[in-house]
Amino acid sequence: MRVILASDHGGQNLRADIANLLEEMNVEFEDIGCNCEGSVDYPDYGIPAAERVANGEFDYGIVICGTGIGMSISANKVTGVRCALVHDVFSAKATRQHNDANVLAMGERVIGPGLAREIVSTFLNESYEGGRHANRVNKIKAYEEK
Repeated sequence: MRVILASDHGGQNLRADIANLLEEMNVEFEDIGCNCEGSVDYPDYGIPAAERVANGEFDYGIVICGTGIGMSISANKVTGVRCALVHDVFSAKATRQHNDANVLAMGERVIGPGLAREIVSTFLNESYEGGRHANRVNKIKAYEEK
């Protein structure tokens, strides 16, 4: 499993904690920043991370900003990405099982590091169920191909 990790200035602290978690889990990952002191634009980090998931370079992406909203909107502009904004463990499990989400967005100003670690662990350890959910995911894929 390969994961790409990115944040803007509002998600730097949580991103560092998640990087530590990925190391503890022995998950191969690349952290593409930001490593900055000032304000940056979340699309400059969210879109490149999502593109690298969409092109198959990474299995999953984790993108973090202050609320997670900007990163999720940005990542979802990339064809082939199903980014879920998640702030609870149940949603992390459901989005993998039912939506085949391949990018996880979180907000550092919304959740703490303990919950974020649980969310990431759940997201990375769950599998897509397919079955009755496949028709729905396939409709999204078909729309993207228009």
